[in-house]
Amino acid sequence: MAGWEVRPSGPDRSGRMRFLLLVLLLALPAAFYAGMYWERQQTLALSAEIKPMAKRLSEQERQLDDLRAQIAIATSGARVAEKANEQNRLTIKLLEEQIFKQQQDLSFYKGVLAPASRRKGLRIRTFELQATEKPQRFRYKVLLSRVGKDDSPLSGQLHITVEGSQGAKDKVVLELASLTRSEFVTFKGKLIPYTFKHFKSIPDAGRFAELELPAGFEPSQIRVRAEIKGEKPLERTFKWLDKE
Repeated sequence: MAGWEVRPSGPDRSGRMRFLLLVLLLALPAAFYAGMYWERQQTLALSAEIKPMAKRLSEQERQLDDLRAQIAIATSGARVAEKANEQNRLTIKLLEEQIFKQQQDLSFYKGVLAPASRRKGLRIRTFELQATEKPQRFRYKVLLSRVGKDDSPLSGQLHITVEGSQGAKDKVVLELASLTRSEFVTFKGKLIPYTFKHFKSIPDAGRFAELELPAGFEPSQIRVRAEIKGEKPLERTFKWLDKE
């Protein structure tokens, strides 16, 4: 009959189908358990890798804590050192002020107790000079005093020069006014005006001014000339600092 197809069917074919179904049914749980086993093995492997990594991380965190502690100690030490330096600066300033006051008192009593035969009037006590960390820069101050019992103000002005050599020139004279780098000294042109009774420090209050020499200049001495109203000028020279 047209359109019909006869397919053989028998017990062998049915058996194979049942066998394939059984294999398929057994394969599904086997694949499931195999997947679980593989996942477990992977987890164990990752755990084995993570443990040393975690240990290294813990060690690095400990090292970081140690470094932070060291930095904190260093910072604290720097603050202590800075505080100590500031205290030293304050102590030096206090000592300078005390020395200044003692010099005032000493000069006053020396003037009062001076013999009658000693010439009275202005004295150029000293031109104090100190080196700094910069080779051509120096700190200085001038000390003036007065001999005698006169309490009336003594007025005048100072003309201070630095003498030395530069290059081929053996005699070079520089004005202190052009060398000074300080707001503590007041110049009127090239001169420093002053008025005092018994003792005068320039700068005042025990301070120091700074001067800076030009490159190549070799100083030899300082010349201080004091012009006094109503009296003859007074002049004194001071040797420059000896080089060590």
